[in-house]
Amino acid sequence: MFHKVLVANRGEIAVRILRACHERGLKTVAVYSDVDRTALHVRYADEAYNIGPAPARDSYLRMDRILDVARKSGAQAIHPGYGFLAERAEFSQACRDAGFTFIGPTPEAIRGMGDKVFAKRSVKAAGVPLVPGTDTEQEMTDEELLAAASAIGYPLLVKAAAGGGGKGMRTVRRQEDLRDALGAARREAQGAFGDNRVYLEKLVENARHIEFQILGDQHGNIIHLGERECSIQRRHQKLIEESPSPVVYDRLRERMGAMAVAAARSVGYTNAGTVEFLLDQEGNFFFLEMNTRLQVEHPVTEMVTGVDIVKEQLRIAAGRKLRYRQEDIILNGWALECRVTAEDPYNNFLPSTGRIIAATEPTGPGVRVESGIYEGFEVSLYYDPMIAKLIAWGETRAEAILRMRRALNEYRIVGIKTSIPFHLQLMDSPSFIGGQFDTQFLEKRFKMADVEETQYRDVAAIIATLLAHQRRQQALAMITEDPARSWKMYGREKALQRI
Repeated sequence: MFHKVLVANRGEIAVRILRACHERGLKTVAVYSDVDRTALHVRYADEAYNIGPAPARDSYLRMDRILDVARKSGAQAIHPGYGFLAERAEFSQACRDAGFTFIGPTPEAIRGMGDKVFAKRSVKAAGVPLVPGTDTEQEMTDEELLAAASAIGYPLLVKAAAGGGGKGMRTVRRQEDLRDALGAARREAQGAFGDNRVYLEKLVENARHIEFQILGDQHGNIIHLGERECSIQRRHQKLIEESPSPVVYDRLRERMGAMAVAAARSVGYTNAGTVEFLLDQEGNFFFLEMNTRLQVEHPVTEMVTGVDIVKEQLRIAAGRKLRYRQEDIILNGWALECRVTAEDPYNNFLPSTGRIIAATEPTGPGVRVESGIYEGFEVSLYYDPMIAKLIAWGETRAEAILRMRRALNEYRIVGIKTSIPFHLQLMDSPSFIGGQFDTQFLEKRFKMADVEETQYRDVAAIIATLLAHQRRQQALAMITEDPARSWKMYGREKALQRI
């Protein structure tokens, strides 16, 4: 059993993991780049070590430096979070070779499911339905892919074999556009993953993106924790997630969950992971991919199941059996998550950088905030723009939406532009409220309403006034809480009474 954990990540997910470790009585070690010296995760850890300059390639992606810190600090286990090294089979292998417990799946499982073509073949053998497409493990030339496209039919997707997150992906609706799309996808895949292999997949129109949370221990037990609806996406990047899905009924959940478990079992999966499906309008579902890590949206599953997924990761990595059987997992209520990013939704989501002048987080029943920022924190361009996650729970989907709307209205981040206005407008969308959306919803049926510049000035003036008032009140509170000051005031009051 390990007693000290190194968290090989930054931002809100590093803070989340550190909190789970502290609750289990584990010592913690953080790593940070030069620009993250004063980051929140550094403050939360018992120990923190610098691992290099700001660019991720020189710090958070340096396996050698992270392993060196693990040795120096005496950590026995390493949690990768998500992003960076989380889905690198070579990092999981390096941890194993160096004698550290990797809090995640085995290198074999990461390697198998990380290669999207191999993953499709593995789950197909387990009886999991697939979207029609090329499924050979051998690299296909452009000419072979052009020939295969005619059999698959248009529209179709060109996808990177070794990656995800929308990188190396192109939609092709006409045969004459396929060659250029293949070239562009190969170049992007090579730059992002160091592997230019691509494959073809039939484009399922008007589909929904549904994923199932998986937990598997080292004793052969695998369960799912229900589904998450992840169809609200922009450029293949999720923006809002919820659990359960408004279109998944009990029998369908049972069938999709069984297929998700079968997919995980096909590669002997352990620890936390996610199996993703496309669900068409007729209720047919198809395997999309498996993410061999903790997901950004895991809190919505935690809110409706009561299972602390990060703590379960720690238990599983320590060799313990799952505490839950499939029949123990009952979905209670509804949860939504909004990813708060440092982007300007009124300007094509351009990144926004700068110092956080003020930050006020929403509170109240059913509201949860996972954040990596604070007043004075500097948001840079070096890392992912997501700075926080806002989660709201309700007994029904309607209550969860109302609670999320209230929480978004309370959320104040001053100093940079954020995606909060986008989330507020989406919460007011009749289509979203009615559950009538798919993965193309934002591109085809949603547009940010314009806000007049005068309104911006009014809002800025109000926030500045409130901020100034708040700081005056804090200053007054500090004065009145001074014991010497309090005794002086008491003495003066008594003297006045004697006059």
